[in-house]
Amino acid sequence: MNLIQFMGALEIGLLYGLVGIGVLLSFRILDFPDLTVDGSFPLGAAVCAILIVEDVNPWIATFCAILAGMAAGLTTAWISVRWNILNLLASILTMTALYSINLRIMGRSNIALLGEETIFRPLESSSYSLLYTKPIAMFVVAGVVLVLIYRFLSSEKGLAMRATGANPRMAKAQGIAINRQILFGISLSNGLVALAGALFAQGEGFADVTLGSGTIIVGLAAVIVGEAFFNPKVIFTALIACVVGSIFYRLTVAMALNAGFLGTQSSDLNLVTAILVGIAMITPKLRAKILDFKAARNSA
Repeated sequence: MNLIQFMGALEIGLLYGLVGIGVLLSFRILDFPDLTVDGSFPLGAAVCAILIVEDVNPWIATFCAILAGMAAGLTTAWISVRWNILNLLASILTMTALYSINLRIMGRSNIALLGEETIFRPLESSSYSLLYTKPIAMFVVAGVVLVLIYRFLSSEKGLAMRATGANPRMAKAQGIAINRQILFGISLSNGLVALAGALFAQGEGFADVTLGSGTIIVGLAAVIVGEAFFNPKVIFTALIACVVGSIFYRLTVAMALNAGFLGTQSSDLNLVTAILVGIAMITPKLRAKILDFKAARNSA
């Protein structure tokens, strides 16, 4: 793997770290399996791209993409809590509908942003190479989002959301409006995913209706891989683990696909992903067994 491939994997890893944080909010914090992210990622890219093409300020376009993602998440959560539909089924309904909605928004399956004004345009006019400036910009964005989410989850409202996911009955007994917490939490989760989609479209120069394919797997990989290495006990470490897990995942996939002795090709991406996530899921169990074995041997 050369320098260009390494920096590219680092950039995409930081970007998908936002997806990992969004998945952490839904799967870990709220215990709400949510497949909407497969639709909200391309939704953010579609909304941002079509607005930029229509000469809207790219910052405003990015903000609108976040709002669109939050609306998608709100729809999923509303279907689930209002009509008592299984959260997984509710998210599948929204994800399926978003495919057609994204096509409606873009008017076609693909929009090119080459030559258009994006939030990364100032980096192109700098004296430094985009090879380094774009990963740095993604690092700043991921860092800001991480700190903001941490501050929110440490606040009274954030603690109420965490209590809702940990023990809904206890949270309700304490006067917490658990339905509102779910509505806002899933909205926030998909807003982050849509932000990642908007940044992806501007960074890569295109938006495509198929961008969301496998987004949930990448998000889960970031969470699971990060947890396997960090074994986080506090929320700040869990957030950092998502970003680091996403970077490690992208770098590992890049190395695996570029390892000539393995004979892997780009078409093997899903296989490599499945193997990596499987190893990450098995690692904590192996670690626990090793610790139990050592404890038993020491007691003997």
